[in-house]
Amino acid sequence: MRLWLAFVCLLAAAGAQAAERTPFQVRCEDTIRKSVSVLSARQEGYTINNQLPYRALTARTGSMDRRMETLGLTITQGQHRAKVSGVVLQDPASGYECIAPQVEIELYYSPVRIYVGNEFAPGTCAYKEILDHEMRHLKAHTDNLARVEALVRDALNKRFGGQPMYAPSGTARSALEHEVNSTWFNFIRDEFEKGKAEQEKIDSPAEYARLGKACNGEIAAILARRRR
Repeated sequence: MRLWLAFVCLLAAAGAQAAERTPFQVRCEDTIRKSVSVLSARQEGYTINNQLPYRALTARTGSMDRRMETLGLTITQGQHRAKVSGVVLQDPASGYECIAPQVEIELYYSPVRIYVGNEFAPGTCAYKEILDHEMRHLKAHTDNLARVEALVRDALNKRFGGQPMYAPSGTARSALEHEVNSTWFNFIRDEFEKGKAEQEKIDSPAEYARLGKACNGEIAAILARRRR
């Protein structure tokens, strides 16, 4: 790492003093393919399950500890995969090499599973209200994926904006892989996590109060019978 930083500083100093690139820089920047970063996002669809009782859904979310009941539940998780490659050029005189990074990252959510408690039969007002609530969660996931995609695409383009990476000979490709697998994957994971804030807004006390009164009290009546 120290050698790499020293080399980068040497190149910067040479550029500032002579206002021209070294022969190695010319080879790296002009003769190999430009850096490319590709980002894609895709949806995996969703399924609806009406087989589990609301108590099972409540236990799955841990809401029992907060004395709250989960009537419906939307489950998914942000995912990502990456492929890195790139043409490498060696400079035996300095012991360094350069790589034109080719980075492809795919973002997606694991297949979305939507649950509605089996106390609420399909076709009823109660079922529709709960499913509509879960569809709001689904939309929030979709919106978050679009947000993360735009943010990561912009960051990728800034990081790999047509410039090669320099590293000690034999380490450029592994350095690129390490950067993607650590720095970029952590960045993507953290951005996916920020979507939880919007999910929590949907599950507001006001929304739970609304559901309790919905359908002329049908949902509340069903729950009251089940608690007996």
